[in-house]
Amino acid sequence: MFPFPFPFWDNNCYGSEPVSRKTRLERKLKFLKTMRDDLDTRLAGLNAAISSVEQQLNQENVTQV
Repeated sequence: MFPFPFPFWDNNCYGSEPVSRKTRLERKLKFLKTMRDDLDTRLAGLNAAISSVEQQLNQENVTQV
């Protein structure tokens, strides 16, 4: 899914100081929450599309009877 796993967890952009475990975990948590929010948005769109198609099918079934 991603070109490289978890790109920002160990990224040390601001200098050569080592990153603490807490900082890495905070970055990981932020990344995972961002991914979850994106997936939630996509899932909501898919659910809406599925609902729309189901409604259309139900309307066609009612009009054909």
